[in-house]
Amino acid sequence: MSGRDDITVALTGNPNAGKSSLFNAITGAHQRVGNFPGVTIEKHEGYTDFQGRRITLVDLPGTYSLTPYSPEEIVTRRYIIDEKPDVVVNVLEGSNLERNLLLTVQLMEMEVDLLVALNMIDEVEEKGISIDVKQLQKLLGSHIVPTSARQKRGIDALLGHILRIADGSIEIGKNKLAFSPEVEQAVEKIAALLSHERELDGKNHRWLAIKLLENDREVYQDVQKYPVWVKVELALQEAITECERMHRTDPELLITEDRHAFIRGAMQECVSLPNAEKASLTDHIDMVVLNRGLGLPVFFAVVWSIFQMTFTLGAPLTKGLQFLFGLAGRSLAPLLPDPLVRSIIVDGVLAGVGGVVVYLPNIVLLFIGLSFLEASGYMARAAFVIDKVMHRFGLHGKSFIPMVTGFGCSIPAIMATRTLKSRSDRLATIMAIPFMSCGAKLPLYVLLAGAFFPPATAANVMFGIYLLGIGVGLWTAWMLKSTILKSDSEPFVMELPPYRWPTIASVIFQARMKAVMYLKKAGTLILAAVMLIWAASNFPHSREIDARLTRDKARIQTSAALPEAKAAQLVTAATRAQADQLEYSIAGRGGKLLEPLIRPLGFDWRIGIALVTGLAAKEVVVSTLGTIYSIGHAGQGAADLSSILRSDPGFSQATALSLMVFVLLYIPCVASIGVMKKEVGAWKPVLAYTGYVLLVAWVASFLTYRLALLMR
Repeated sequence: MSGRDDITVALTGNPNAGKSSLFNAITGAHQRVGNFPGVTIEKHEGYTDFQGRRITLVDLPGTYSLTPYSPEEIVTRRYIIDEKPDVVVNVLEGSNLERNLLLTVQLMEMEVDLLVALNMIDEVEEKGISIDVKQLQKLLGSHIVPTSARQKRGIDALLGHILRIADGSIEIGKNKLAFSPEVEQAVEKIAALLSHERELDGKNHRWLAIKLLENDREVYQDVQKYPVWVKVELALQEAITECERMHRTDPELLITEDRHAFIRGAMQECVSLPNAEKASLTDHIDMVVLNRGLGLPVFFAVVWSIFQMTFTLGAPLTKGLQFLFGLAGRSLAPLLPDPLVRSIIVDGVLAGVGGVVVYLPNIVLLFIGLSFLEASGYMARAAFVIDKVMHRFGLHGKSFIPMVTGFGCSIPAIMATRTLKSRSDRLATIMAIPFMSCGAKLPLYVLLAGAFFPPATAANVMFGIYLLGIGVGLWTAWMLKSTILKSDSEPFVMELPPYRWPTIASVIFQARMKAVMYLKKAGTLILAAVMLIWAASNFPHSREIDARLTRDKARIQTSAALPEAKAAQLVTAATRAQADQLEYSIAGRGGKLLEPLIRPLGFDWRIGIALVTGLAAKEVVVSTLGTIYSIGHAGQGAADLSSILRSDPGFSQATALSLMVFVLLYIPCVASIGVMKKEVGAWKPVLAYTGYVLLVAWVASFLTYRLALLMR
C-alpha cells in the first residue's frame, strides 16, 4: 500500500448537480456538520474507508463560479487555495453540462489535482444524450468517472481514481485554457513579473495573472502588498488599453467570452443531443435578444411597445369609463336635493373613486404586457442583457428581478431582495426600488399625459417617466455602492428557459388578479381616503362665505340682466364661494402652509394636498385631485378631470410634467416604508433615505418645471 493513509477530497459543483447526494452515498452515516471558520455557512465533512485507506470528503457549498462575490464562492475558493486538498472532485450534472462546465474551466485554471464526476449518468442515458467521455477527458486534462448517486453507480470507480490521483499514479494533464491573443500575451507577461517576486513563490502565477485581469479584488489586495505591484499595475493598464483598442471591451469580458467559447466547442465536439441537428427557435431568437450590440436596444424597444399598447388601446376604454362616470354624476345630481349628500356622492365617491377606476384598462393592459414577457421566457433574457449595465452601477442582473417587480408594487419587490446573498447588494437594491413606477402611479401618468399631450406623444412621455425612475434608482444604487455600501457584487447566474407562447388563459388570469386587487383597493383604502379628503375639504364651513353668496344671489336676481346672463353670474358666484370654502377648510389651510415649499415646482396648495394624501397610496393622488378640482364643476366630477385640469389657469403642461416627476420620485406609500424598515432592520437609515428621496424629487421637479417653461 503506497501513499498516505488519510486522503482529503474537496467536492465542488453547481447547486442541484447532485454533489450532496454523491457525498451522502459515499460517506453514509460517517458525517459531521459544523461551520466554516468565520462564516455561518455549514461545513459538511465525512469519511469512508476504501481499500485500507481513509478518504475524508468535504462537501463545499454549491456554486456556479469561483469569483469571490457570494459567501459560498468565497468559502469554496479559499478552502481549495488555503487547505490544498489532495484531490478536487468536480461533480457535473450530466444532462446540463454546458452550464456546469464554467466551474470546471475555472478549476482547470487553478491547476488543482482535478477529477470529474459525471453525475446523473442515468438521466443522461434516459434522455438519449451521447457524451464522448474520452474526448472530453482530453479537452479538460482530467479523468472523468460516470456516476449516479441515486443508483450508487460508479462510486467504487470514483474512489479508486481518487486513490490513484493522490498517489500520483494517474497523470493529470492540467490543460491550460488558451485565451484571446491580447489576453494570453498579458497573462504571460504578468505571470512572468509575478514569478520574480520571492514572496509569491509556490503560488500559481498564471492563475494570479488571470484573476488580476478579471479585476478580482481579493487577488488585487494580495498582490498590492509586494514591490512587484508597480510593474504589474503598468502591465494591467497596457492590457486594458490594448483590449479596448482591439475589441472595444475590457480583458474581464474577453476572458469570460473565451471560457464560454471553450465550453461551446467542447459541447459541440463531445456531446450529441437527440434531435439537435438544427438550432431551435429559442437559439435563433437568443442570437438577437442576447446579442451584445442588439440586446439592449431590443429590450428598450419591447418596453416602449408595451407603453404604446397601454396608452393607445387603453385611451378609448378610459374615455368610455369617464363618460359613464360623468353620466352617473349628471344623472344623480338632480336626484339628490340635499347639498351635503349630493356633494358626498358626486364630489366625493364618484369624483374620487371614479377618478381612479377609469384608469383600470391601462393597469390591466400594462400587466398583460408584463405577464406575457415573463411567461414567454423573455424576462430572464432581459435580466442577462441588463446585467452588464447593472454592474456599472455596482449591482448585477439578479437585482433586476426585484426592480421589475417594483413596476407592480414596491412591497413584494422589496421583499424579493431576500434572494440576494450580499447584504450591500440587497440594501442598494431596496433603496433603488421605490424609484420604479409602481402600478399605483400609473393612473396619474395616464391622466396628465392624456390631458396635456396628443396620444402618440403621451405614450412616449410615460415611457420617459419610467426610464427616469430607472435612471435615478440606478444612480442611487451607484452612490450607495461607491460609498457606504462599497463591496463587490456577486455575479449573476440564471438558467434561461426555452421560449414558450403563453396561454391566453394564464395571461388573462394574471391581469385579472391585478385588476381585482386594484378594484379592492379602490373600494376600501381609496374610498376611505376619499371620504376623509372630502370631509377635510368641506369642513369647517364658513358662515360668512355663505352669507356673501346669499347677498350675491339676491343682487343678481334683482338686476336688470338677461336671464342667460343671470344664470352665468349665479354659476360664477357659486363657484367662487365653493373655492373660498375649500381654502377655508382644514385641507385648504394645510395646503396653504405647504404651498411656499412647492410653488417653485409649479404646484399650488391644491396639488400640495394631493401629494400629502398620496402617502397613503399613490392612487389617492388622483382621487384627491378629482375631489378638490371637482368643486365648482358640479355634476362633472373626476370623470372629466382631464378637461377640468386643462381649463384650469393654474395647471399647465409644465405643471403636469413636474407633478409626474415628483410623484415618480417622492416617498413611496407608508406600507412600503414599513416593509423597508423591516428589511433594513433600523429606522435611522430609512428616515435618512426618506429625506434623500424628498430632496431628489424636489430638485428633479424644479428642473423639469423650469425646462418645460423654457421650451414652451
